Amino acid sequence: MARYQDYPLSIYNSYNREKEIFTPLHEGHVGMYVCGPTVYSNVHLGNVRTFLTFDVLYRYLIHLGYKVRYVRNITDVGHLVDDVDEGEDKIAKKARLDNLEPMEVVQMYTNDFHNTLALFNFLSPSIEPTATGHIIEQIQMIEQILNNGFAYEVNGSVYFDVPKYQEAKGNYGQLSGRVLEDLISNTRELDGQDEKRSPLDFAIWKNADERHIMKWPSSWGIGFPGWHLECSAMSTKYLGKEFDIHGGGMDLKFPHHECEIAQSVAADGVAPVHYWMHSNMLTVNGQKMSKSLGNSFSPSELMTGNHHLLKKGYSPMTVRFFMLQSHYSSTLDFSNDALDAAEKGFRRLNNARKSLAKLSYLSGPMDEALNKEIQSSLNSAYLNLSDDLNTAKAIANLFDLATRINSMAGGKLKPGALSEGTFNRLKQEYEQIINDILGLRLEESDESGMMDGLMHLLIDIRQQARKNKDFATSDQIRDTLSALGVQLKDGPEGTSYSIE
Repeated sequence: MARYQDYPLSIYNSYNREKEIFTPLHEGHVGMYVCGPTVYSNVHLGNVRTFLTFDVLYRYLIHLGYKVRYVRNITDVGHLVDDVDEGEDKIAKKARLDNLEPMEVVQMYTNDFHNTLALFNFLSPSIEPTATGHIIEQIQMIEQILNNGFAYEVNGSVYFDVPKYQEAKGNYGQLSGRVLEDLISNTRELDGQDEKRSPLDFAIWKNADERHIMKWPSSWGIGFPGWHLECSAMSTKYLGKEFDIHGGGMDLKFPHHECEIAQSVAADGVAPVHYWMHSNMLTVNGQKMSKSLGNSFSPSELMTGNHHLLKKGYSPMTVRFFMLQSHYSSTLDFSNDALDAAEKGFRRLNNARKSLAKLSYLSGPMDEALNKEIQSSLNSAYLNLSDDLNTAKAIANLFDLATRINSMAGGKLKPGALSEGTFNRLKQEYEQIINDILGLRLEESDESGMMDGLMHLLIDIRQQARKNKDFATSDQIRDTLSALGVQLKDGPEGTSYSIE
């Protein structure tokens, strides 16, 4: 029996604003689409957090036994500066400023995106389509929308008719909670607005003048597709007119995701997505992360500590662990204290998983209460992950288990106090939850290798002192290490250490 039947997943659906039991369109199969980056600049940590949410979801769905098709796009055309319908394409602007071909810009920042996600141990998606690779599909979708009466052409541009759509379907604004009348009253006048029948209408194809670099022929003239249209066309191509999960950051709810829904319904007559998921933003010391405030830092700055707000650098897995300690839907605040605490907590988990890997089962008097406790903690970790991907609570379960593992490694508890089945389950699932689902790999550096060698040297010196009945030296080594946060654990298989 597939594990998803034992631990049914529930998801907070942004569209309905309710937590719902996840029921895929096709038993045992999941189609998931996540809006990828517009590749005109380096990846920032806000991007990393968003993609981390869906990396863990992807991992967990696979672990539960689902066959998952995960589609995450690359936007390489059509995303205009300030996310409006007039002005320069973000990639074309970067190309002009740096005197590069647009595809040089695309390749450079796509490479950066992939390298950054690899640094944080992300799995690759099943399919990673680009907007420029799907111009034909976008033109075809525009033709469908026009034929169904929900768009109009003006001077070589095609605009989506929001009021007409709302009159017919009545769901524009449902995802974001916006009211159409309020949106109209708050819309500012923009260049080119006179082409539109309503200020809320948005471009699904824009006419390109001679200065525009990236453009393609269509029946309406030379132009380029609208940003919102790209995701509708690509998700439909690879996942169908209806699919299970669509994810992205909170900032994409409006207008991007709202427009995606409208376009797909206007073209195909059905709402495309069954479960919408949105991750929340990052803040720094309580303030929104922003380049203008000087509190934005790149992943490389975070690794090296080369930023005025950071007192030192942090490893990629420490940062990943830090992000997982908060629920994806809540705001996450970066601070040195929070990162220091995450570093200490991650070290504790790693010490426990290393200790567990070395333990062997030896039969002995079984402790029924301990067996139930271990089984309960493992079950709770899965139940929390299945409860709208609550990684924070699942990590708390792992810490509970780490305490028991350290007791076994230190000789206070015998592995035989567990049944062989419970011991084997603990050994297998503790590592699977940390590595396979949370994606937290062990990090070994030259520094940690040197420290491990020094620690074993000190342990050997202490052991020799004890043999020589030089308890003063033995106690001095133990007490000095303890003051430095290093705990020695004497057990039947020798002395081990952990860094608290």
